[in-house]
Amino acid sequence: MIQEILEHNKQFVASEGYLKYATNKYPDKKIAIVTCMDTRLVELLPAALGFRNGDVKIIKNAGATITNPFDSTMRSLLIAVYELGVNEIMVIGHTGCGVQGMDATEMLHAMTERGVSQEHITLMEHCGINLREWLHGFEDTADAIRETVDLIERHPLMPPSGISVRGFIMDSYTGALEPL
Repeated sequence: MIQEILEHNKQFVASEGYLKYATNKYPDKKIAIVTCMDTRLVELLPAALGFRNGDVKIIKNAGATITNPFDSTMRSLLIAVYELGVNEIMVIGHTGCGVQGMDATEMLHAMTERGVSQEHITLMEHCGINLREWLHGFEDTADAIRETVDLIERHPLMPPSGISVRGFIMDSYTGALEPL
């Protein structure tokens, strides 16, 4: 599959397909979006919200949540605010999220089934990482999105004013957006 992608990329560049996407690093709409990496949202989310290339910063992760105030998603938001002029943040979860109800024990079992040694798992735990907590999903998508909004708003490095943070749930079939 990767070879097919590389061939497509060569044709894309040769035909100058990139020209219609040319923009700069600053989001025109001054918005950053934290959303899920779910495949259903790749084209649906921008289409449903009317975004084009260059309009917004989109940060994707599993579940559209921030589980640690110093993770890469929070770092990306701080960069978006302080370096790229973002003044609004949308946290967009979605219906039918695979992280909802995800079981850490099952994932650890899958890891060992695919060759990760128990020694490596134990080493992670001895380094202070609670894998069952880190790999655990959430029970309710709306609650998880609300918690992420709260974490962003209360983050000690986020400006105390001037940044709007709001949470939403998107229907992963229709694209309908429900504010929380």
